[in-house]
Amino acid sequence: MTSYIEPLAQESTPSIVADKLRKAIGHGELKPGAQLGEADLARKLGVSRGPLREGMQRLTQEGLLVSIRNRGLFVIDMTPDDIRDMYLAREAIERAAAHKILCGDHEAAGTALLAIAHKMLDADGDPAAIGELDIQFHELLVQLADSPRLSRMHQTSIVETRMCIHALEDTYAATDVRALEHERLANAILAGDAERTDRLLIEHMDDAIERLVTR
Repeated sequence: MTSYIEPLAQESTPSIVADKLRKAIGHGELKPGAQLGEADLARKLGVSRGPLREGMQRLTQEGLLVSIRNRGLFVIDMTPDDIRDMYLAREAIERAAAHKILCGDHEAAGTALLAIAHKMLDADGDPAAIGELDIQFHELLVQLADSPRLSRMHQTSIVETRMCIHALEDTYAATDVRALEHERLANAILAGDAERTDRLLIEHMDDAIERLVTR
């Protein structure tokens, strides 16, 4: 398993520290509800407490960490309401991204997204691989919109999504419907079908919420 809590290979900055911790949270190395110990993290990252605290403060502002008075700093634990709210935000961002894509070179975008969907189909039976490709698909969808603000807003929700996908892996172990959902969505974008693209995105988010809050 890849470790994201390790000495930094370049000059330490709060931004780099925040990125390391963000990845550790998203990939499950720092689990939901886990308490963050400054001394231990500073040692593992090879940084002083000053930049570590600044990095953790950024994640607190993003909502990935929560400070509990007289107890310390903890990774958020996604409740059903949190999950619904996160997918509400993701849906808004990704529908806006898809709309912008469809106003431009949707064929090139659809082709790029379809390539990831096909990798998902090839990875049938490997929930971990499919989960990572799922993330790549949605990151690329927003990147293809070429909107720095949408990408910036998407960053935090993608970390939260990674946390959720770890929880979802067992529900997709037998038959992974995500691959087919992503293939249909990519084909709708390839065809330039705005109505179908929008409907499929909504259905995709609703399906994820249903699986997560009823598991």
